[in-house]
Amino acid sequence: MATITTEAPRGAPGTPGWVRWVNDHRKWLFAAPAMTFVAALLVFPLAWTGYLSLTDAEGSVRAESEFVGFQNYLDVLTDTTRFWPAVGRTATFTGVALLFEMVLGMAIALLLWRPFKGQKWVRVAILLPLVATPVAVGMMWRLIFDPNIGMANQVLGWFGIGPQPWLAGEHTALPTTIFIDVWQWTPMVVLILLAGLTSLSEEPQEAARIDGASTWQRFRHVTLPLLMPTVTVAILLRGIDALKTFDILYATKGRGGGSFHEVETLNVYAYGLSFDYNKYGVSSTVLILFFLIIIGAMWALTVRRKEARR
Repeated sequence: MATITTEAPRGAPGTPGWVRWVNDHRKWLFAAPAMTFVAALLVFPLAWTGYLSLTDAEGSVRAESEFVGFQNYLDVLTDTTRFWPAVGRTATFTGVALLFEMVLGMAIALLLWRPFKGQKWVRVAILLPLVATPVAVGMMWRLIFDPNIGMANQVLGWFGIGPQPWLAGEHTALPTTIFIDVWQWTPMVVLILLAGLTSLSEEPQEAARIDGASTWQRFRHVTLPLLMPTVTVAILLRGIDALKTFDILYATKGRGGGSFHEVETLNVYAYGLSFDYNKYGVSSTVLILFFLIIIGAMWALTVRRKEARR
């Protein structure tokens, strides 16, 4: 039975030109409102921040400001007391947290890959840290790691270990905040990797098992190569999120990342410049440089991934 349609073909005689144009570009026209909305949300704040970075805006938000060109960039890039140490802490926090989260996430995902008794309850327990907000998590761990009344030092005392400064120490605060971040966000990596593992075909695994490959050999030469696209997605998502971490750091250490700026990353530094010192021009400069660092890091990771494929 022939199908009856009321739509005129795009090239049918008598079809108005605008109708044919709409038909040819309908996929873009349907997506245009959403693309315009997203572009407005991204382009305007970025453009305004870029403009402020070229001025000496400070004090009141309504105060007049003068155009200073790239002077703010010169001042920030030559600041070895706050900016570059903040860059180092940001890189350290992101790199170490991402490394532990990927290793632990892969190990836990592999354990949950095969069914076992009580598996669903284990999955629920692992995902519990994702339920709480980062600020609440930061406040909770701040109480746990309190050097005087915190549970962490009490547990250490049971084993004859002396109290540790944890978040209060100049050299222990950053590792402690990294631990908190790993505790909360490793479940996210587990979810991503577990989704990738469950989508893999069993045939390569069976073939490797028949050939006598050990568990480690099957993981290294079969599972991991097949899972690399999912691993890349996990690294990108978690890496970007770790780079812009602010809430946990501010909830645990407060203004300036501590008395000695021990956990002051670029986000914390920019926040302090804006809301503590009202230096909007310099703060915008830091944010623009931070944005460029993120773009550069993601570009380097993408290029490296493409070269690895070749």
